[in-house]
Amino acid sequence: MVQTIPAKAMNLLQLQEQFGLERSDNPQFFWEWQDSLPELSQSEQFALDEVKQDYLHLSQYELLEPVVKLVVLSPLLKLAGFYRPPFYIAAERTIEITSLDQETLVRGQIDLLVFHPQFWIVTIEAKRSQYSLEVGIPQALAYMLGNPETIRPTFGLVTNGREFQFLKLVRQGVPRYAMSYTLALNREDDLYQVVRVLKHLGQLAMPTD
Repeated sequence: MVQTIPAKAMNLLQLQEQFGLERSDNPQFFWEWQDSLPELSQSEQFALDEVKQDYLHLSQYELLEPVVKLVVLSPLLKLAGFYRPPFYIAAERTIEITSLDQETLVRGQIDLLVFHPQFWIVTIEAKRSQYSLEVGIPQALAYMLGNPETIRPTFGLVTNGREFQFLKLVRQGVPRYAMSYTLALNREDDLYQVVRVLKHLGQLAMPTD
């Protein structure tokens, strides 16, 4: 009998044992979050400074997940250009993946999915401000394993509004993943870096002639 598990209940060990997922420690494996990043204009930097101030003000009280999406994620995705063609955004996309032995079904809903009609660009898992990013990483990876595209890499972003961590998953052969450093809203220019990475992922998704 097939056992159904919610994605939010998964941990990294279960993903390793049931789906063959391995972590890559090769620094060149996930180069996209550090190399060839676009620069931001002064107006974009000013807009991000406002996002930072808004968050710092509102976070004096606990910020629940919907507020994190509204105050932080929404302006970041807009600045990254994901509200314009050729990109689209879907919310609460249902995903199901089956373990290697066909005995476990993992089911859940992606918080936000940025996609091009042909493939996914970035899977976003948002948590309330008090949660550690570690809570969302296995969940995001489970969703990324559900991407029907298996040739191109899949990218993910986990955030609680205050911290951000990018993920990369490659599924050719043994599925492997890697994570960026944790970027923090209140650390120097890290918020600029988040948008620069998002812009870069969008550029990589654009069709080439």
